[in-house]
Amino acid sequence: MIEVKNLSKSLGNKKILQNINLKVNKGSIFGLIGENGVGKTTLIKCLTGIYKPDEGDIKINNQEVFENVEVKKYVGYVSDENQYYTSFKISELVKFYKLSYETFSYDRFKEINEIFKIPENKRIRQFSKGMKMRVALMLNLSFYPKVLILDEPTSGLDPIITRKLMNLLIEEVSERKTTVFISSHHIMNLEKICESIAIMEEGTVRYLDSLDSMKNNIKKLQTLFKYTRVLEEIKSWDEVMKIERVGKITYIITKDYSEKLKKRLLDKGSEFVEEVELSLEDMFIHCVEEEDGNEKNIEKTFDL
Repeated sequence: MIEVKNLSKSLGNKKILQNINLKVNKGSIFGLIGENGVGKTTLIKCLTGIYKPDEGDIKINNQEVFENVEVKKYVGYVSDENQYYTSFKISELVKFYKLSYETFSYDRFKEINEIFKIPENKRIRQFSKGMKMRVALMLNLSFYPKVLILDEPTSGLDPIITRKLMNLLIEEVSERKTTVFISSHHIMNLEKICESIAIMEEGTVRYLDSLDSMKNNIKKLQTLFKYTRVLEEIKSWDEVMKIERVGKITYIITKDYSEKLKKRLLDKGSEFVEEVELSLEDMFIHCVEEEDGNEKNIEKTFDL
């Protein structure tokens, strides 16, 4: 549904995106994570046709996005900072969207508003950031988008509304086969709903995989070596991102776990190899630390 090939983008004299490649399947939820300033919002603005790529292609449903009115008819976009005319009442915004999108449904808007509870007679300037976010989400969901692109959609939302939003997105995908592309710093929320994840680092996609595959490959292994001198060799293995020592226990972070790797560790003298479950947030931190050059560190001094 969404395909990005060799995308590069500069703003001024600074190159923000470099050779981005990714694909999002129809009817799936795709998560984008990364530290501040790595280019996530710039990528999203390219996906929505706000920015024109300097190099590469962006296609939604096999059509170029930039200046393509037909594509934008079915693409919803919620920014992390939603700028509406502050003097508008919500009822007036609803009329504006009905004029802009022929598929807009006021019945659908009212249905979602039973969850978000936004008074339609109030003006935008009377709302907090979180309430503005609710309005933007409702308006975009109410024209039944085929593609929904969200940049920090939980910004300003309380935990209860955030949970209801996550459930709403799952329903959209399940019932309408909506394709959702979502960027968020709230990684625990993405872990609950996303099928695939991209990790960005300094304008590039550092890691791209399905969430299930990430959980199978990126693991924390608990081991116990009688002679720790072997750790100098193990830390150089391609599969190993990082080694941590806590007392007598050695934790090995691997990016490509396999039974073969487990056997190699046992052959090198580990008395046992046990898997420790990692959250998506843990995996993200370890991937970023690897990029920073810390992946081959052995934390805490050990006896050789």
